Amino acid sequence: MPFVEFKDVSKIYRMGDVEVRAVDGMEFSIEEGELVVIVGPSGAGKTTVLNMLGGMDSVTSGTIHLDGREVSAFSERELTQYRRHEIGFVFQFYNLVQNLTALENVELASQICTNPLDPREVLEQVGLGDRMDNFPAQLSGGEQQRVAIARAIAKNPKLLLCDEPTGALDYETGKSILKLLQTTCEQSGRTVVIITHNAAFEAIANRIIRIRGGRAASVELNDNPVDASTLEW
Repeated sequence: MPFVEFKDVSKIYRMGDVEVRAVDGMEFSIEEGELVVIVGPSGAGKTTVLNMLGGMDSVTSGTIHLDGREVSAFSERELTQYRRHEIGFVFQFYNLVQNLTALENVELASQICTNPLDPREVLEQVGLGDRMDNFPAQLSGGEQQRVAIARAIAKNPKLLLCDEPTGALDYETGKSILKLLQTTCEQSGRTVVIITHNAAFEAIANRIIRIRGGRAASVELNDNPVDASTLEW
């Protein structure tokens, strides 16, 4: 069985008499340890897919499995535990606690899960060993995103979900963040999913899922991902 599997998944939002099919019969699978890029234009359903996979939104129909468990059948309590212990989230905006240091921000995440990694070691791994005692306002945008990634990794999650993780960054800093995510995947064997509108990111992926109109228009394996530091867009 694949590590992640979407099977005929739909998500319908109702606003009065209006029905919006954000996701409409989505089907794809992901193997453990892959770096996956889910790409598509605004409104294609990318973030809805991420929210359902991350346990932040429910399916209207269909099933979602992760590591042999049917996430789409979880109760609210089970979803809370799932988000807390099994999923790491990285967003476009860093969502750091401003009055806590980089180390304290990462420690927050490690305190809520059962098998965390050492916050200091994770900050070293993301290149912030000398910035642990700095507050977010004292860090650049790229450094803040590295703290956010360290916070997600420190939970020791099964799956790292990244929603437009370079969206608030300049070109060179964005490349360094993609390189960090690629290295994390390669060295830890952790499954990493990057949601983006930028088709250039496809080149670094092991698996590319292109979404159009709430469906997976294509799923493509990439046997020769490029080094993220060489990426251009």
